[in-house]
Formats: sequence, C-alpha cells, structure tokens
Amino acid sequence: MKRIISLIAAVTLFVTLAAPAMAARVITDEAGFKVKLPDKIERIAVAGILPFPSVITVFLNSAKTLVGIPPASMGAAKAGLLGELYPEILRAQTGFTAGADINVEELMKLKPDLVFYLAGNKEMGKIIRNAGIPAVAISPTKWGYDAVKTYDEWIKTLSHIFPESAKSRAVSSYSKKALAEVQKKVKNLKEGERKKVLFVFQYDDKRLITSGRSFFGQYWCDAVGALNAAEEVAADNSNAVITMEQVYKWDPDVILITNFTPVMPEDLYNNKIGGQDWSGVKAVKKRAVYKMPLGTYRSYTPGVDTPITLKWIAQKVYPEHFKELDIRQETRGYYKKIYGINLTERQLDSIFKQGRDSAAGFIK
Repeated sequence: MKRIISLIAAVTLFVTLAAPAMAARVITDEAGFKVKLPDKIERIAVAGILPFPSVITVFLNSAKTLVGIPPASMGAAKAGLLGELYPEILRAQTGFTAGADINVEELMKLKPDLVFYLAGNKEMGKIIRNAGIPAVAISPTKWGYDAVKTYDEWIKTLSHIFPESAKSRAVSSYSKKALAEVQKKVKNLKEGERKKVLFVFQYDDKRLITSGRSFFGQYWCDAVGALNAAEEVAADNSNAVITMEQVYKWDPDVILITNFTPVMPEDLYNNKIGGQDWSGVKAVKKRAVYKMPLGTYRSYTPGVDTPITLKWIAQKVYPEHFKELDIRQETRGYYKKIYGINLTERQLDSIFKQGRDSAAGFIK
C-alpha cells in the first residue's frame, strides 16, 4: 500500500511540474498599452476619467471595490442616484487626485490592485505605472465623441477585465436600438425643420462655455437630427468660450444646460448671471431651456444613462415627434432590464429634476 501511495504521489508531482503555469491575463487598454492584470482585483482607484466610477459600480452592481475616485465623481454620486443605490461608494477616498493631477503617495496609501485613468493624460499613466500599479487607460475621445459607441467600448473593456460580469452584448443592443428608434423619427426632417440647440456646458459671471464641433454636444445634436448652434466654433476647442453676441446671432431654438455648472433655466429666464440679457433669445422666449438629467453620472458625457439621455434630448428638441415616449417608463425599464435595478418614483424624479448641487466637485 505504501508503495502505491508513493507512486501516486510521484505521478501527481510529475503532472504538477509538467503542467504549464496559468497564463497571466493581459489586455490592451484604450490607449494601446498592454496591461498585465493582477490575479485578484479587490481594490480599484479611478483618476481623471470622471464618469467611470459610476460605470464600474453599475457594471459590477457594487462599489465595494472602489477605494478612490475623483472629487467630481463623488459630487455626482452624492447629487444623483449612485450614492443612494450604492452607498458604499461614498466611503471612497478623493484626496489622491484633482483634475489632471495625481498624488502618487496618497494613491499608494489606498493600496489599489488596479487604477483606471484618463487615456489622454500620458503623464498620469506613467506615474501610476512607475509606482508598480497596473494602470488601464480609458478614453472619452477615441471614438470621436460618439457617446453611444464610447459607452459600448467602455463596457467591452470592463467585460474583458471582469468576464464574470460581462454584459457588453446587452448594453450595445439596447443602445443601438435606442439610437435607431430616435433616428427613424427624425430622418425625414427637412433642413428648415431642424432645430438649433445650444449647450451651456459651464456659465458664470466670467465666461460662457458651450460645445463646438469637437465635443459631446455635437454628437447629441447629430444623433437626434438637430443642429449644433455653435458648430462653427473651432473643432479643436471642445470647451469653447463664447459671447452673448454669438448667442444672439445663432438664436437657438433649444438650450440644454449640463450638470457641470450650477446654472438653472430660471437663471437665463431672469437674466441673473453677469448682467447678460437672454430675453430676446428664441429658446428663452419659448421657455425651451432645460437642465440635463443626472442618473448615475452627469448625462452630457457617455455613461450608464447614455441611451436614456439620447431619448430625453430627442423629446426636448422635437416634442411633437416623441409624444408617445414616456421617458420615466423608458428609464425604469432600462435600469431593470440591463442592470436589474428597480427605480422608485422618487428616484425617477431625482434623475429628471436636478438642481444646482449636481455640479458639486467639478473643477473648472
């Protein structure tokens, strides 16, 4: 018997030694870098790419692994649904990063297994990698500010990293269907019927910033069959500073205010900012100024709410073509079908009735 046991042990040892070692998982990130992933990913930090903490959280149906996020992401989590649906995200640290900067000493204290960072910030990526931390670049611009495509690609990246939670097919299918439904309704609009939309990205007493040709505002306008009032602004100037004289010249039909500014529609209706007079602008005269929704993150950017944002914008710009759309029911069904989240009436209210605090934490 002892000889048999010894023989079995010897064979087992031989097989163990002869078996190839488990290959390390390597992915190509959105900046083209090969990234060797750790065997266990239990602590995640995000720097620079502001919508991404919300995307990771909803993708994983948990924020327990998020140990560090940008201050602007935390502000949105508190103002929107994310902090309520996943209160553990409110415990994440924010002091290690601000805007395009990162404090590597503070980052190291968080002991992250993996860091997601803004693909365009090469210096940040270098700092993280030099600290010996696996770093995955995430890009908001690689797909030409196409919000639907960008969100699809983010989900593909996460599905490669966390295959047990993969949902890229479901997300892509829903988004593409939403886009097709919107474009079917607006495809026959004649040139004179296409409305001009002005995005107010940021606004205060010192400056008014909109979306030129190279920013998400252009995509949203193209997607819903509208005209970007500021399309003539230089393509390489995404955060385009404009004047009221330009606004008067463009005379937009609809104004959409993002959650990257505390400004509300009533500020334009009542000329409360910088002594500037909006009363003659068509959108103001028609009371067609709207604050954009905030679900899990600020909806101007790609993110979890992108297909809902698409339909919301389409309805605000062309209400006559989207009379049958119940945006609340659409939102409820989307969250339930794709992410298994049951939204209450109060939570739906909070998405579409945002206030000034929705801009909290955003660095100008």
